[in-house]
Amino acid sequence: MTKTRDSSAPASGRERILEAAVARFSRQSYDQTGLREIAADADVDVAYVHRCFGSKEQLFHAALKRAVQTEKVINDLGADPAGMLAAHVLSDSKADAEVRPMDILIRSLTSPKAAAVLRTVVIEDFVTPLGAQLDTNATQRAALAAALLMGLGILRDVLELPALTEGPGGALERSLADTLAVVLGQTKPEI
Repeated sequence: MTKTRDSSAPASGRERILEAAVARFSRQSYDQTGLREIAADADVDVAYVHRCFGSKEQLFHAALKRAVQTEKVINDLGADPAGMLAAHVLSDSKADAEVRPMDILIRSLTSPKAAAVLRTVVIEDFVTPLGAQLDTNATQRAALAAALLMGLGILRDVLELPALTEGPGGALERSLADTLAVVLGQTKPEI
């Protein structure tokens, strides 16, 4: 979730590039987005974009990490990862965001280069650290949790499925937390 920065606070050229990249990649696909457009949006020279980020893939990687903020989510899990993940996914703060993490993901899934970056971010920033907190079948459980959360995000944020638009603290959050608890091995499934 990316918010507009305070216009009274000066932003470095690198920060302006990153903000412009997040905005561009959330509106256009990876393949449709050019570094020259991002540079123009950030009011910098395209050579400066290359100096700061090296390549379009590396800039996309940084923009995706900025939008998704998995590090913050993983660090906040505490003793109840399922409950915290459910609460985070359904939090009201996303409604205020100019860019939703799913916007970038959805727009660039069809690009092989972007998909490679997306896969890396999901594995390195979500599956691996979440798996480190789990016991048996850790990687598979963490990957399944990622699939559940991404699928929910797509149906909720992109397709706006009415049954999934409930805010935090309700039955949807409790059901999601219960499902995640089973997926993460915190509880046994009821038969």
